[in-house]
This record gives sequence, structure tokens and C-alpha cells, in this order.
Amino acid sequence: MKNAVLSVGFIPLLDAAPLIVAQEMGFAAEEGITLDLVRAPSWSSLRDMLSYGRVEAAHMLSPVPVAAALGLGGTQAPLAAVSVLSVNGTVIGVSNALAERLRDGGHNFAFDDARGAGNALIRAAVPTLRIGVPFPFSMHAELLYYWLSALGLPAPQNVDIRTVPPSLMAQAIDAGEIDAFCVGEPWGSIAVENGVGSLLLPGAAIWACAPEKVLAVRSDWADTEPALLGRLIRAVWRAGRWLGDPASHTLAAELLARPLYLDLPAEILDRSLTGGLVISPRGEQRQTPGFIEFHSGAASFPWRSQAQWIGLQLASRTGLDRVASVKTAEGVFRSNLHRNALRQTSAELPAASSKIEGALGARTTLHAESGRITLNRDVFFDGRIFDPAQIER
Repeated sequence: MKNAVLSVGFIPLLDAAPLIVAQEMGFAAEEGITLDLVRAPSWSSLRDMLSYGRVEAAHMLSPVPVAAALGLGGTQAPLAAVSVLSVNGTVIGVSNALAERLRDGGHNFAFDDARGAGNALIRAAVPTLRIGVPFPFSMHAELLYYWLSALGLPAPQNVDIRTVPPSLMAQAIDAGEIDAFCVGEPWGSIAVENGVGSLLLPGAAIWACAPEKVLAVRSDWADTEPALLGRLIRAVWRAGRWLGDPASHTLAAELLARPLYLDLPAEILDRSLTGGLVISPRGEQRQTPGFIEFHSGAASFPWRSQAQWIGLQLASRTGLDRVASVKTAEGVFRSNLHRNALRQTSAELPAASSKIEGALGARTTLHAESGRITLNRDVFFDGRIFDPAQIER
């Protein structure tokens, strides 16, 4: 019997790895499917490809399905996030000119102090900070808004946020179109390699467990093709488990480096997979444990509370009703479909589908559906927590 072919869109980024690995390492074939991986030029085009049925599934920015459910962004088709493809994996970078002002002001580029880095950035930014992000509805944008607002620079009101495709971020900062950026790897490292910028902070320093990309499908397709969806979720979960093994990083980097996928040097991709980043043209290096997660701590689980946090952030900056937006967002991350697909595997599945975000200051073992599960640290840099139950009252 021939494998069922599923068209899956992706953007050339490190966090497309679970989809690429699922196909290249045979995890999709084990589930009786073939992934026809379609490289898209931008997030808006990929969103539209999914919405209009050009692809059955997509590597997607985690806020996009939530924004669609809230009526933001012009997307007509309801979208569902059925797995988290990656946790963290983004960097904030600055131009050479801004890096020099930061150094002159005494900033040491420690790479792990979000409060210190943010305060230094606000002091050095003149007159208005222009920051590039890959898409208006993205974890990049939400982390920046959260971070800068918490430090006293109201965002987006006092920040000029500009949309720049990931692969063009280095060019934009070199041309002086932006002063800083937040982007998924390896495109921050490319700015460093090209000598046009320095990395200031990993996104994980703002929120230690931010769902960066999700596996998104149209809601109607999820309802009408449950068997195919289950196969896809399992194949991608197995790929994430494989990626979570440090012994896989070298081969993973070589796969991703191929012209069909990222078409970049494997050595740069390997740095991002291991968290050993070169942060400046001077060759300074920083080691960031857990820089990107594909499996550890139930990384692939689509927590409804994560969707609710995104819904609250979107509502707060677009003027939507917060309570209603949080309630709508809850149904976008389909933890039920994820559970159904993985229940017969060795996956550790949480006992609940929602949690208090930001409450875990260290790896913590909790009750699972069967036995126990260890979740990773998930704190916000300012110590705040997000309890969905408090918003709904």
C-alpha cells in the first residue's frame, strides 16, 4: 500500500527541524505517510497556503492560530494547533552601532539577564527603537512587548515594530532599516557571521518556556481526517524525541543544511541546536542550556494555558475584550487531539491540559496521565505568573 502524502509548509528555520527530521529519518514512513515539505517565502504566505488548502499542515508561529480565532490578521479559516514543534529558540540582536552604545554604557552582554539587558537597551536607544520581527502575530513580538513594557517602555506605543522575513533580518540591520531584531535561529547567528550585529539575549531569558512554533492544521481538516492527523502528530513527536538526544545534533544539522531546506552551513545550525552561540563579530561565545527544546519537559504538548496567555497579550494590545479573548484562545491549542494521537505511545502526557504559567522555577515532577512527568522551568523574567482561572472571573 502506498503511503498517504501530506503537504506540509515550512519556513527555513531551525525550528522546522521536527518536520524535516520526520520525513528524512523515516518517522513519517513508520506511520504510513510521506511529508511533501513545501518551503514558503514568508509567514503570511504560509498562513494563506494553510488557510486556502494549498497544504494540509504547517510549521506555524504559535500566535497565528490564536489571532485567527480572534478575528485578527484577515485569516478566514479556523486553525488548530495540535502540537508544539519547538519551545524557545529565538534571539534578540542589535546593530553594531547600538552594540557599541551598549558597551560604552557598561553592558557586558552576559546573555542571561533580561532585566539588565532590557534596561541597557532602553537607555541606549535613541530616539525611537526600531525592532524587526518576522510577523506581527508572533512569539517574537509578544515577548518584546511583554519585556519592554514590564521595564517601563510601553510597547507597542513607544516602539517601532517592523515586519522583516527571517532570512532578510541581517540585511535589514546592515542597511540601517532597523536597530534591533527578534528572530528564530539561525538568522540571528547569520547577522553575527556577516559582521552586522551582535546577539543581546535569548528569548528564553524573557520566558523560560515559550511555545515558539506549532504544528497547525485547519480545524475542519482535523475533524474530518482524524486518522491522518494522528499519524502526523506521532511522526513529528518521534522526530522531536530524536532531536532531543544530543547525539543527534550533528546529523540533524547536516539534514537541515541541505539546499532543499535551510541551505546554510551545518556548523552554524549545530551551534543553535547545542545552545553554544557566537554572539558578536568579536567571536564572543555564550552557552545557553535549553536554548531550544523539541522534546524535554513535554515540550510538544499544546497547553491550553499557553494559548490563553497569547490570547490575553493579543487582546491587551489590540483592544479586544480580554475575558472573551482568553476563552476563545483556550480552544485553539487542541490538547485533546494531541493526547488521542499519543496515548498508545511511550509519550509522557500531563494529567491536566492547563497550568499556571510561570510558576515553575526549576524542573518539577508532577502527576501524569500514567505515572509521573517532569516539566521544565517556565518562569517569566519579572517573576509574574499567569493563572487563566483568574482572568476568567
